Amino acid sequence: MTSSEKYKPFDAADYLETLDDVAAFLEAALEDSAEDPSAVPHALGIIARSQNMSELARRVGMSRDGLYKALSADGNPTWSTILKVTNALGLRFELHPAAS
Repeated sequence: MTSSEKYKPFDAADYLETLDDVAAFLEAALEDSAEDPSAVPHALGIIARSQNMSELARRVGMSRDGLYKALSADGNPTWSTILKVTNALGLRFELHPAAS
């Protein structure tokens, strides 16, 4: 690497191009949430950044700044906000019996 080479920090939002990508990313966050309760809100923040944040906030019924804050690392969104965001993204949570 030469001193003139610059690397952009990795941002998962740059790779969430389709609804299937978004769903898979959120599903992985759900799996991680047993160990890290902030995994789902954090993932939704990344997903929101991959979309048009202003349009998503409008569909959720929040201000852009309010949504950004709720889904930030320091945010603490309500379950209602999480559901509104996932619905606005065209996703829904489903429960299935766990295999035993």
